[in-house]
Order: sequence, then C-alpha cells, then structure tokens
Amino acid sequence: MRLLITSDTHVPKRARELPDELLAAVGRADVVLHAGDWVDTATLDLLEARARRLIAVYGNNDGPGLRARLPEVARAELGGLRFGVVHETGAAQGRERRCAERFPDLDVLVFGHSHIPWDTTAEGGLRLLNPGSPTDRRRQPYCTYMTAVAAHGQLTEVGLHRLPPRP
Repeated sequence: MRLLITSDTHVPKRARELPDELLAAVGRADVVLHAGDWVDTATLDLLEARARRLIAVYGNNDGPGLRARLPEVARAELGGLRFGVVHETGAAQGRERRCAERFPDLDVLVFGHSHIPWDTTAEGGLRLLNPGSPTDRRRQPYCTYMTAVAAHGQLTEVGLHRLPPRP
C-alpha cells in the first residue's frame, strides 16, 4: 500500500496552490494522510477528489468549516499497521514519550504543526512521522512531503521528498 504523507498545506495563505509534484504523488498513492492546517476547504475538496482514500485531521489554523468535516484525531489500519493522524504533539523534547503514552494502541503516528520533518521511533515501537510542509518551509531549507509503503505489518520505503523552490 503506497502512502503519501503531508501536512501544513496552508493554501492560500502560504502558497496559492499545492505544488504539481505533490499533486502527482497524490495520484500515485493508495492512501493520502494529511495532518492538518489546510486553511481552506478548497484544498480539502481537491484532495478528496484526487485521492483514492484520504485520512485527514484539522489543525490549529483550520476554521469551523474544516473542523465540521474533519476530526482532531484520525485512525486507520493500513497494510497491517495501526495508524493515527493528529496535528499537534507539543514540544520536540519528550515527544516520543508523550505520544507513546497518549497513543499506546498505534504503530505509526503522523503529525504536523512544526513544519519540521521528523522520523523517530519511541521506546515501545511507536513510529512518529512529520512530513514537514509542501508550501511553507519556515526554518527548513526545503518544502517537503513524505511517502512510504505499508504492507504485511511493516512500514518500508519511508522517504522525505524535497520540493524545488517556488518561483
């Protein structure tokens, strides 16, 4: 099962539209996971129309329209793994411990908010993934998103993709 993992798209505040490379990756994915901060409902509509399956949550910058359509936490079994998606996980220090305590029933937790790519494993085995942002690099050198493969209870081919600078 091919996964596309993204977050913090912030359209139209940080970018007028999603990058073409990201949209092409949506078309190749079996499942798209979005960890919030959409900002507009048009982007949610676009990904719902293009993705085979979308698992998504709202973020702190998402207003009532998005909050009415999306949960704060989403869960799904994909490729034999128990996934969770949430926007905020708090400070980097102690993140693994906090998330393992909050989500003891998960194998993989996708999160956003910081715009900083993250890939660690908590004691006990919870994998934490933050894809960064495809539109707002903040203090990072590149805008980014992730892909992975979930199959037979294993997460493989986890890749962080750097997007070219916007004109």
